[in-house]
Amino acid sequence: MSGLLPLLPPTALDYFASLVAEDSSLPLLEAAIAVAQHDFARLDTQATLAEIDTLAARLNQRIARDAAPMQRLRLLNRFFFQELGFSGNVNDYYDPRNSYVHCVLETRRGIPITLALIYIELATQIGLNACGVSFPGHFLVKVRMPQGEIVIDPFTGQSMSRDALDALLVPYRRRSSKTGGSEPLLRDFLQAAAPREVIARMLRNLKEIFRNSQDAARLLGIAERLVILLPDAWEERRDRGLVHAALGARFPAMADLAGYLEHAPHAPDRPAIRKRLAELGHDGTSRLH
Repeated sequence: MSGLLPLLPPTALDYFASLVAEDSSLPLLEAAIAVAQHDFARLDTQATLAEIDTLAARLNQRIARDAAPMQRLRLLNRFFFQELGFSGNVNDYYDPRNSYVHCVLETRRGIPITLALIYIELATQIGLNACGVSFPGHFLVKVRMPQGEIVIDPFTGQSMSRDALDALLVPYRRRSSKTGGSEPLLRDFLQAAAPREVIARMLRNLKEIFRNSQDAARLLGIAERLVILLPDAWEERRDRGLVHAALGARFPAMADLAGYLEHAPHAPDRPAIRKRLAELGHDGTSRLH
């Protein structure tokens, strides 16, 4: 008997952590697909990537090598929104499956961010320069063309005019004016979203869905991924601790909440977190290890 411990296969969390470890090499689409593994343990991310590649290959066969960017964009829009029938799920917007790329591929229904990710991948594979825009309240796609930038709503397939974009910003500008801040400019909201920012937005959408439905078990899977993705966001550590507490996992809850108090000395909710720690049997004055 060798005495060597058997090697355990990596968990879904291990896999997700490996994908998001470095900003410079973060594979956005693969990480976005992997988000669903907390709900679909047997999900094959590579199979989903291959399915999208197949769609891109179908589209590429229809495009002449010398096709102009605008012609490529028109063909993409017709293929994606009309032929394949991708659109926003207006009937059940808060169904968590709308946030899972592999489900959106199957149903052709999703929310802006998942529709955008598939659209951007197809656009990239046909030679267009497209990126996601983390616009307030509504994720968008920006395509850089020789004649300028085109902003597309992936939920409807419509190109967004400046007036339409300004209208979407009205509530956020009102909020800014109430707090005495200067009015933000439209261009500030149209910057390309970094991959880590996109994955965080996806996860926070799911976090809100599972929190509202009081599904603590599924909420924990999302909280775990947010802590991995954003290790310095101590409010995510706090939230994971509260989910652990709701599930009766006392020691992990205390570790997270005590860590939050240690690293967020000016947080306004410190009294409430201290009280929760006391209820769990810890005084909140030192970090657990």
